[in-house]
Amino acid sequence: MKKVVIYSDGACRNNQQDENVGGWGALLIYKGNEKEISGGTYNTTNNIMELTAMIEGLKQLKQTDLHVEIYSDSAYIVNAFQERWIDRWRLNGWRTSQKKPVENKELWEELIGLIEQFSRVDVYKVKGHLSPEAPSVGKWHRKFNEQREVSRQEFEEILHNNQRVDGLANRGIAELEESCSQTI
Repeated sequence: MKKVVIYSDGACRNNQQDENVGGWGALLIYKGNEKEISGGTYNTTNNIMELTAMIEGLKQLKQTDLHVEIYSDSAYIVNAFQERWIDRWRLNGWRTSQKKPVENKELWEELIGLIEQFSRVDVYKVKGHLSPEAPSVGKWHRKFNEQREVSRQEFEEILHNNQRVDGLANRGIAELEESCSQTI
């Protein structure tokens, strides 16, 4: 089966404040070919940008008979899949375990709808903002291997690509701010 790898990340400057700006980025890798995408929006949240990055990455895929591996540093998103929160949310009428409405329900439904189109999708948690050269890489490599067994070299490549999408998300913010300043 053909495999596509997607790295996704979101960012939000001044998150939780009335005036903020967010960005998202995704890196798609297929048979050694890479595609970078990014964007941004005003008055958003970090979680919305994380969801948007994954959604926009999946929207790029034109075939559905694929094995898609997604890497994200968002515990919010990864846990929703790995801990099966999504299944419980659906069963509980899109309510959390605290009986509150699930935030960003429309984005979750869109993401789930996209994921369900593909033959196989695996979502993996990556430690955010960790340089491949950091002294603690060995510890995080062992922790990552609880999800999926990879060599140290493969793990360092995963970290490198995760840093790339962090840069793409921040580029989305910068490009939005630049385009706004040019229109004023």
